[in-house]
Amino acid sequence: INQTQKFDSLNHASSGVSFGFSVFNLMNAIMGSGILGLSYAMANTGIIGFSILLLIVASLASYSVFLLLSMCIQTAVTSYEDLGLFAFGSPGKVIVGSTIIIQNIGAMSSYLLIVKSELPGAIAGFISGNDSGSWYLDGRVLLLITSVCIVFPLALLPKIGFLGYTSSLSFFFMVYFALVSAYAIPTMAFSFLCHTSVLPIYCELQSPSKSRMQNVTNTGIGLSFLLYFVSALFGYLTFYDKVDSELLQGYSRYLPHDIVIMTVKLGMLFAVILTVPLIHFPARKAVMMIFLSHLPTSWICHILVTLALNAIIVLLALYVPDIRNVFGLVGSTTSTCLLFVYPGLFYLKLSREDFISRQKLGVCNFSFVRNVFN
Repeated sequence: INQTQKFDSLNHASSGVSFGFSVFNLMNAIMGSGILGLSYAMANTGIIGFSILLLIVASLASYSVFLLLSMCIQTAVTSYEDLGLFAFGSPGKVIVGSTIIIQNIGAMSSYLLIVKSELPGAIAGFISGNDSGSWYLDGRVLLLITSVCIVFPLALLPKIGFLGYTSSLSFFFMVYFALVSAYAIPTMAFSFLCHTSVLPIYCELQSPSKSRMQNVTNTGIGLSFLLYFVSALFGYLTFYDKVDSELLQGYSRYLPHDIVIMTVKLGMLFAVILTVPLIHFPARKAVMMIFLSHLPTSWICHILVTLALNAIIVLLALYVPDIRNVFGLVGSTTSTCLLFVYPGLFYLKLSREDFISRQKLGVCNFSFVRNVFN
């Protein structure tokens, strides 16, 4: 057993995380990705095209999680990186771990970019007068405060299940967002990427089993699908073909002091902030498994890796000028690999079934559909 798994087992004294909190954690991972998705896809594809595309992507995401869980049961490992090791040896483990690190760092820095660019405007909406030079309207200062006071302490928690409380709060912000999205932001995610968080959540689930975790996944993806669709539909019906790609700024421009807009904006930003610690867990685990597995695991190592990751994402958020520079590169490479490519490859490599079996033929069809919609 590797050092990271030893550390996890030492902190696994409780009976496990409830079904509901596991769903909240998974939804928080999904909806975090959705914030950076194609927010005006419905305006470009139409309601019917958008609905079909969203349903296909949600179904593919659920199926790829099924493949991951199947391989975890067969190989008796509980990490994405170890599946790569079983399938393709040490190079497979390094490639998967590196992909997770790059993708999660890109995602976390993207979320903090949103905080840096949008939080000053959200605060300014509640303030009358000209305070443009104040520290509390400086995006960089707010980014640093948020990272130090919220992200870093939550990311230090030893178990991902502890974030169930914050994830549930984030979920209710998303529900509020969807219910008032005739005034708020429509959001849409092409990728329901939550796969780096699936296995850590599975390890801490009460009475863990493949079917129980699949139910968590299906519930989380289904609720996320509903929230995506409702918010995108109402947002589209508000602006039609004039939907702005920078919708937070667009609503601020049209209704700068509307109380509904301001509260939804703050709620969405808070939901984004609470997603960042959740993504820290698989990123930190990948770093420790790839680079630090030869060292004895301790709280010092845990803290230093968390601190290093936090410093990297803050620096990226401070100095990368445009969110598209991060999401465009990461979303088109590592996200696709983690969501579509690796689960299918692992299943084809590790499954004991004949290649012409129904399940493996289904995986081949899954790969074909992925190439069509990628």
